[in-house]
Order: sequence, then C-alpha cells, then structure tokens
Amino acid sequence: MTSGDLTRRRFIAAASAGSLAAAASGTIPAYGDVVKKAGQLAILGGDPVRKNKPWPQWPYWDDSMTDTLVKTAKSRIWCRIQSASGTVPTFEKEYARMMGARFCVATGAGTQALHTCVEALGIGPGDEVITSPYTDPGTIQGILSARALPVLADLDVESYQLDPADVEKKITENTRAIMPVHMMGQPCDMDSIMAIAKKHNLRVIEDACQAHLAEHRGRKLGTIGDVGCFSFQSSKTIACGEGGGIIGNDEELMDKCYTVHNHGTSRRGRTEVIGPKYRMNEFEAAVLLGQLPGAIERWRRRNENAAYLTKRLKDIPGLTPQKLYPGTDSGSFYLYTMSYHKEQFDGVSRATFLKALNAEGISLSEYIPQGLHKEPWIDQIVKSKSYQKMYAAERLRQFSEQRACPKCDQVCEEMVMLWASGPLLAPQEEVADIADAIEKVWENRARLKQV
Repeated sequence: MTSGDLTRRRFIAAASAGSLAAAASGTIPAYGDVVKKAGQLAILGGDPVRKNKPWPQWPYWDDSMTDTLVKTAKSRIWCRIQSASGTVPTFEKEYARMMGARFCVATGAGTQALHTCVEALGIGPGDEVITSPYTDPGTIQGILSARALPVLADLDVESYQLDPADVEKKITENTRAIMPVHMMGQPCDMDSIMAIAKKHNLRVIEDACQAHLAEHRGRKLGTIGDVGCFSFQSSKTIACGEGGGIIGNDEELMDKCYTVHNHGTSRRGRTEVIGPKYRMNEFEAAVLLGQLPGAIERWRRRNENAAYLTKRLKDIPGLTPQKLYPGTDSGSFYLYTMSYHKEQFDGVSRATFLKALNAEGISLSEYIPQGLHKEPWIDQIVKSKSYQKMYAAERLRQFSEQRACPKCDQVCEEMVMLWASGPLLAPQEEVADIADAIEKVWENRARLKQV
C-alpha cells in the first residue's frame, strides 16, 4: 500500500461522516488538509490509524462455558477423584482426542505439567536437561523442582527457538532429556531435535505451553516427543485462568505421570512414588470443556490473520516476522512476533518505534527483556548446599561460566510482539489496521527523529 492509498482512504472515511458537499462548503477540512493530517504520524499530531477501537476480548467466554460451570457446581463433584466420569476426566479425553493423542493428564498449571513429566521419566539429582533461555521461568522450574540441572542452549535468531547445533554442543554424559520450547506457539526445529535425541538416546519433553493445536508434518505439537506439556493460563489460546495438561501415546509413561501428579498415588490406589499434588480441579476443567467446541475455529482464524499480516509486512525490510521451519503446517499464534532492525528505520530505537505505533492505536511491545541465563537463579543454585551435594564442583563451575547465550541477547534486543490471543480473532479489515499503522510509521521513519 502506498502512502497515497493510505491517505485517500482516510479522506473517504472522514468524508463519510458528513458529505462531500460539506467538505466543499468548508464545514469539514478540505481533501488536502485531511490528507496532510492523515499522513502525519499521530505522535506528531496526525490522526491515528485506529481510534479507541477495542480488540476482541480475551479470555474467551460464552454461555456454553457458564452452563458447564453451573452444571459442575450443581453436581457437587468438585474434585477429579470423586468420579471417573467427572469434568476433569471428561476434559482429558476430549483434549487428547482433539490433539491426536491417546492420553491426557490434566494438572493445575503448565509448570506442574513439566515437573510431573521430569519426575515420571526418572530424571533427578545429577541429571541434566537441555532447554531454552528464552522462555517463561516455569520451564526451568519444572526441571529445578526435580533437582535436575537446566542446561541452557542458545537460539536461532530468526525463529527465536532452540538452535539444534548448540543443543548438541551442550550434551554431556549426564544429559537425560531435551526440553524444546515452542515459543510464540510455533514449532521448533523438531526434525533436528528428534534426530539429536535419537542419536544420543535422550528423552524429549515438549514444552508446548504456548502451542495449542499447532502442527508439524501432520502431527500436533506435544505428540512428537515422549510427552507434551500445555498451559491453560488466562492469556493462552485455550484458557481457564490457571491449568495445565500432559499428552502422550505411551500408556506406561502416561500412567506414571498420573501417579506423580496425584501425590504419588497410582490409579490402583497405592502410594508408589514421590509426587506433589498437581490435580486440576473440576471448575477449571468446566471452563475448558465449555470452550473446546470453538477452539479449532479460533485457531484457524489466528493462522489466517497471521498469514495476512506476514504478507502485508513482507516488503518492510525493518521488520522480519518469526521464521517458521520447514514442516510447519500451522502455528498457535499465541503471539505474533517480529525482529525490529533499527538500522533500516534510520537508526530509530525500538522504544521510539513502539511509542509511535502506540500513538497510532496499535499496541506492540517488547517480550522477554532478558534471557534466563541472566537471571540470579544460576548463582543461587551454584551456591546452594543441595546442588553442591548433587553435582561436582567442577561441573557447577562450568555450568556458571558457560551461561552466555549471545543470540538470545540479540533476540531480546530486537523482538517486538503483538499479543495475539484476542487481536488475531478480529475481522481481517481490522487486522489491516496493524499493517496500516506499521506501514505508516515505516513511510515516516525519518520523522521519528523528531520524537
């Protein structure tokens, strides 16, 4: 779209509020004045692209969801162990079916799901799990809670996902698993990760907490590794406030996951292992069950709108949408993310770019300000008596010294994101506002130096 197209469209929109006759009589600004104001950056006094228009609200709810909640309340079955056909067991069956998995175990959070899987796989003190520094802290907490060592591998700067080459470099004799994180809801390079896991006889725990319904080579994320973990926290594309889930096809392993999450008590009623109490409650499952019927349609709409945005932005060299790997059939688009290249925007900082967009009525933002390799937990565990007992002093020294992840640092410095759970559900003509605003800022980038 040219700037002329943009300003003409805004003139027509302004004229529609009154009449062209009114414009001619001087009761509204003439075409040239409207063009001038519409083309000027809102941060410098021009008209914003999007004026006080809300996006679809999130989290999603409808009458079906509230009906399920009321039904659950009236049943007085408020805990999963009260009934094998209660709301949680029913949700587990429906979610497994929707995800193309044989089994599901529902937990109270995505972090709980990850910890459950680490324990069920027998990973603990002295063991290492390789994962990403660019993720929610819940990823590493799922490993730390088992007193294993989260080893951070660096990223591919274009996909924001784990770099398989660096993963392989981080493997030691104590490595037991890889925990790829499908960031923004898009697939990691699962072809390479699974090949590395097979080569080194490692387990794969997919952190698919952001990646509901995303697909890689015809398979839903979470079904490619040994187990897959999901979050249903309120910002996620399927949400219940808090909540998590594990899916998998290995019956024995999934039975162990059930036992671990049920305070170590198996389906046979015997307390068999160490385990926390991570059961999902019936009300969380009711909220989830109520929204599952429309979840696939909302997923399709996000993918369609994400593809539209990528097409619209392809000719702006200052922004590069997240790279999707070969084999990516679809994403979840929990977030729609791009790398901002300030050198292409005449040296204008990312902060100024975001400020200008916000003035246009489009709220983009940074995402993770710094990777987990720069957080104080590393120094804390290296100094802790428990980790000093479980790991050799030399290994802890190496672990601390080898924490640098320069590509992750680059991603943190360049990333801009649209929180997509709500906005990408809007009609495409409204999603166009996002691209229009970015194009407007791009075309006026030289003027951003006045901000």
